[in-house]
Amino acid sequence: MSATTSTAGTTPALAGTPAARPRIRTTTAVRTYLAVELRRALRNRRNLVFSVVMPPVFFLIFGLQGDYQDQSAGNGNVTAWIAVSMALYGAMVTATGGGASVSVERAQGWTRQLRLTPLRPAVYVAVKLAAAMALGAGSVLITLVVAGVAGAQMPVGAWVLCALLAWVGSLVFAAFGLFMGYLLPAENVMQILGPVLALLSFGGGLFVPLGDGWWADVARFFPTYGLAELVHAPLGGDLGVAAVLNVVAWAAIFFVGAAWRFRKDTARV
Repeated sequence: MSATTSTAGTTPALAGTPAARPRIRTTTAVRTYLAVELRRALRNRRNLVFSVVMPPVFFLIFGLQGDYQDQSAGNGNVTAWIAVSMALYGAMVTATGGGASVSVERAQGWTRQLRLTPLRPAVYVAVKLAAAMALGAGSVLITLVVAGVAGAQMPVGAWVLCALLAWVGSLVFAAFGLFMGYLLPAENVMQILGPVLALLSFGGGLFVPLGDGWWADVARFFPTYGLAELVHAPLGGDLGVAAVLNVVAWAAIFFVGAAWRFRKDTARV
């Protein structure tokens, strides 16, 4: 009898036991909510236009002018350099929009409704970021596929690495969007963040190489500078310590800011 009791006491909770049921319900709720978020993102035509359609269109407009296809950019041509820039920009817009959508949902009372489900507040944020990153992956792939067909040239390894860096690096701006989503009013959050992202991209050297001069020194403080240097590094760019520190610093600032505002928001709900 004692041996049987000891064995039962160390046996993990089975799927049908009361201890396991809350975990099963939570896992099911997470999967369901992630599927809902992905469907909502795919049905948002405005979001799809800005995140999936515009980056490859911008590439076709600006990346195929002159003799870019014949000019060298390290391990690829200049067309490839522009393609990588547009891929990162599309991922940034997608990630920022996904994070900032929390502003609209807070205004509509959707976050309060989610409190009635098994989802924890932190899981809600994680699902938002996961959906944004999933859509961002599509933006990166579509832009680079269009670029490859249109004449962008770089080694196979550079294609893969640039795509991964653009996608993973956009997580920094997912945190930025989340941070801004808790700070800005819902009615014009993306109207504000859209132009801000464009200015940051130009100022940080994502669209145009910085070269030398005083602006190159100023650009090191832009949150887009480090990511721009990072995604172009597989093409033969010189990835300096300043670029790495820039990515780490701004990622920390945005994530800490988002966590701070998130805790303040959930504390009063």
